[in-house]
Amino acid sequence: CLPANQERFASGKLATVQFHPSAQVVMTAGRDRSVSLFQVKNFVLCYNPKIQSIYLESFPIYKACFSVDGEQVIATGTHHKMFFVYDMMSGSIIPIQKVRGVEERFLRNFEVSPDGSFMLLTGTSGYLHLLSMKTKELISTMKVNGRCTASAFTPDSSKIYSYSKEGEVFIWDVRSRKCLHKFEDEGSLEGKCIAVSKNNQYVACGSASGVVNLYTTDVCLKENHPKPVKAIMNLVTSATCVTFNPTTEILGVASRETDEAVKLV
Repeated sequence: CLPANQERFASGKLATVQFHPSAQVVMTAGRDRSVSLFQVKNFVLCYNPKIQSIYLESFPIYKACFSVDGEQVIATGTHHKMFFVYDMMSGSIIPIQKVRGVEERFLRNFEVSPDGSFMLLTGTSGYLHLLSMKTKELISTMKVNGRCTASAFTPDSSKIYSYSKEGEVFIWDVRSRKCLHKFEDEGSLEGKCIAVSKNNQYVACGSASGVVNLYTTDVCLKENHPKPVKAIMNLVTSATCVTFNPTTEILGVASRETDEAVKLV
């Protein structure tokens, strides 16, 4: 296949590549301050026409993500406390200058809940800010011990798994915002990324050593020192991305610190 973004290669590092939830569209976004959408064709060696590009002045993109209904793109910057919402229906770019109640110097990492109701912003000093996806207003703030490096919603959007830099995983109830349980990721010196499988059976934790531990969710909810069902040792640099395929048959693990460090388990 030809490169997905053949029609418009980014002039800076790509931060995000994501398929649209329902249309045959792929989005790229990155440090060159642009978000681009391409139509994905089914034919091999067929170029993917560019649908459009939007440019956010003085805003190198840290992360971009489609809303669950596919009507919006949310983009955070590398050194900004504001973020942008691109409304694809109206074609308008809406700057969210400040979320009332959120006192952060930078807003970078975030997650959107699978049911489309919530947006979770990762703050500094262990703070997690739960926003309404509809209004982009603060609902509540939670706090983990240490610094939070990654979070993931469960498929039913009822719980959040938050992974701390110190290697602890906190499990939150979304409705009450109370911490239900916490456990230590075995052997983790520094937590980097986390994912929950679509069938809610597994949790994968990737650490700075490159080890990815795979746990069953029922054990995570009960034990403080759960044993992983598998420790994946294939990466030699820090694990920066873990993700399950939709049918929970494949786990992708990757490191952005070296070329071609992508393994499918």
